[in-house]
Amino acid sequence: MYQEKIEELQSYFKSHCKIKEYMGHSSKVHSVGWSCDGKRLASGSFDKSVCIYTLDRDRLNKEITFKGHGGSVDQLCWHQSHPDLLSTASGDKSVRIWDTRIQKCVATINTKGENINITWSPNGNSIAVGNKEDLVTFIDARTHKIEAEEQFNFEVNEISWNNTSDLFFLTNGQGCVHILSYPELKRQHILKAHPGTCICIEFDPTGKYFATGSADALVSLWDINELACQRVFTRMDWPVRTISFSYDGQLLASASEDLIIDIGFVETGDKIADISVEAATFTVAWHPSMYFLAYACDDKDTYDRKRDAGSLKVWGFPSD
Repeated sequence: MYQEKIEELQSYFKSHCKIKEYMGHSSKVHSVGWSCDGKRLASGSFDKSVCIYTLDRDRLNKEITFKGHGGSVDQLCWHQSHPDLLSTASGDKSVRIWDTRIQKCVATINTKGENINITWSPNGNSIAVGNKEDLVTFIDARTHKIEAEEQFNFEVNEISWNNTSDLFFLTNGQGCVHILSYPELKRQHILKAHPGTCICIEFDPTGKYFATGSADALVSLWDINELACQRVFTRMDWPVRTISFSYDGQLLASASEDLIIDIGFVETGDKIADISVEAATFTVAWHPSMYFLAYACDDKDTYDRKRDAGSLKVWGFPSD
């Protein structure tokens, strides 16, 4: 049933496997993400800045560098229907919202701790940010006021709403996924997803599945309605740090300290392609309407191995 599609995708990426590298930061890039219209790519770095690139057919052009955070920019998240708004979480105990139209920070929200992860609800109303002390702060995205704070008594790794913004998911250090109602934040389910720490979670844009990546080097695919595990991707050897679904929900990219990024076919688990990398990968993100994958690794400077390269890469351009 899927064999033809698998072969078609495998053959597509044989001729669309060119990588382009962009130098925008002076130290490692922790997070990359595309705006919802796919016209911009943002990168957040340990160097405290955020770079914005515009996509022009088959290349990126650097548009602006946002400065203002006083600490590492650990994660970023665009508004899911407003292509100009971007939120960032930083170790400086703040969340910032940036507007690419006026090219500046439009809000700074001070929080209680060093922030490490951030997510924007698909309906655009709320931003949630998690800190190193496992406190999750919920911010009203319109008034920029803190709506709620929830302290968890377990290691919170990644946070995300479902596509309808009425359930809130957390992955934790015990290999579980906690599912809360939103905005009530009442516990609905706890899934025992992995024997090792559950690191990342991602929702498929079609609304059928979500996937989790874990320290046991596995990626699990879950049916969102049944909350049942459908299949497991097992090609990694190291903890899976970052995953991303393609815009059509057909492909799942997974990355870790393995020296490849794995691209798997969601419905069967078959390998479609892989991307060779030279160092651990921190972040991967598929473009919202094309087969371009942005990613950033712990690459070092070619001439000075002690220095970070500070680059991001995009894979999927037509090979010459």
